[in-house]
Amino acid sequence: MLLVGMLDSPYVRRAAVTGTLLGLAFEHRSVSVFRHMDEFRAINPLIKAPSLVTDDGTVISESLLIIQHFEDLAGRSLRPVEASARIRDLSLTGIGIVAADKAVAIEYERKRPEGQRHAPWQERIVAQLHTALDLLDEAALGGEIAAGPELLPSDIAAAIAWGFCRFVIPDFSPAERWPALAEQARACEALDVFKLWPIDRE
Repeated sequence: MLLVGMLDSPYVRRAAVTGTLLGLAFEHRSVSVFRHMDEFRAINPLIKAPSLVTDDGTVISESLLIIQHFEDLAGRSLRPVEASARIRDLSLTGIGIVAADKAVAIEYERKRPEGQRHAPWQERIVAQLHTALDLLDEAALGGEIAAGPELLPSDIAAAIAWGFCRFVIPDFSPAERWPALAEQARACEALDVFKLWPIDRE
C-alpha cells in the first residue's frame, strides 16, 4: 500500500499514525497538492491528500475512509469495545477533526489577499476552532484523552490537531490557554509512533 500526502497535513498524519498502530505495512510518499500537482494528479486525479493506493491499485480518498480500510485489513479498531466508551471516543474524535478542519480553514483564509478576506467568516471559524480546543482541553483535564497506555482515535485526533495548530497558526492557539491539551499532545509527540510520523513540510 502507498499513503500519499505531506505530513504537515493533520489528515495524512492521523492516517499514518493509525495505520502504524494497527500493525500495517505501507509506504509513504510525501507529495504536495500544491507544489506537486501533476505528480499527485497522476496518482489521484482528485488531487486529494491523503490518498491511499491499495495493493490492487484502487485509490481511496479521505482520511476517515482510509482509516476504515486500515481497520478492515487489521481486523480490529483502536476504538473501545464498550458501547458508552466507544460513543464518547467517537464524539471526541469528531471534535479533534473539527479543530483540525477549522485550523486548515484559518490558514487558507490567511493566504487570501487582505482585500478578499471576509471578516465575519474569519471570526466564525476562529470561534469554532476555539470552542473545539476548549472541549478538548476539558477532556484532557478530565483524563478522557491521554497519551496511552493504549492510544484511542480520540487521543490521536486531539494531539495531531493541536500539533497542527501550533505548527501553522500558533498565534490563534497559545499553549497557555489550553494547558491540559498542550500537555496531552506533548506526551503523544514523545511516543515512538508520533516520532515516526513527525509534522514535516519536506
